[in-house]
Amino acid sequence: MIKPTKNGTAKLGILVLDTGFPRIIGDVGNPDTWCFPVTMKTVKGATPTQVTGSEVDSLLDAFIDAANELVNEGVDGITTTCGFLAWLQKPLAEHCSVPVATSSLLQIPSINALLPPGKRAGVVTFSSEFLTNSHFEGVGAPGDTPRQGLSKHSAFYRMIIEGHKEIDTGQAKRDVIQAGKTLVNNHPEVGAIVIECANMPPYSAELRREQQLPIYDPYTFVNWFYSSLSPATFEN
Repeated sequence: MIKPTKNGTAKLGILVLDTGFPRIIGDVGNPDTWCFPVTMKTVKGATPTQVTGSEVDSLLDAFIDAANELVNEGVDGITTTCGFLAWLQKPLAEHCSVPVATSSLLQIPSINALLPPGKRAGVVTFSSEFLTNSHFEGVGAPGDTPRQGLSKHSAFYRMIIEGHKEIDTGQAKRDVIQAGKTLVNNHPEVGAIVIECANMPPYSAELRREQQLPIYDPYTFVNWFYSSLSPATFEN
């Protein structure tokens, strides 16, 4: 894949989970994904298990400290590499002097407003077990938003939770497509799919081809967020 040419006048800060798996181009946590300047900051101890588990509140101070470090390094806005950090939206926004966009789930209210009557957004996520109503409510989305996670037995799920050193991208794509298929089959009212997981954008195009529904993922979300920090200029 060709690396994008960096442009833009603003710098985006990205809070990165403490992980061991590869972050390919298209993953939010790979700096080569972006065509604008980014500064990465790993939050030590914030593993996938921790941010999806019952002890997630204990990480709040670590995320606030890392966000403050990014601000001190001159970033103009902050995002993260995990949609489950929706629960951090309000506390981080309250503590930071720059705009914060923690989770692609923030897109849901706007997407619902775009869809025809009787249709609503559904979510493909790393884990539907751990993605709770409170995550949705934390970003102003309906708590009963349909969701479908990866199978715990899938290669992609195990790669993320166990921190594998290699990724089978072909199998990961199949795992994401299966989750999307199950979501739509179980919830025929779904008129658009929101991808929660920051590792899934490389597979969004294939999911679109399979389901013929609009796909809103962390890549589209972060680009939208960044465009507010560095608006386009036009020569007339």
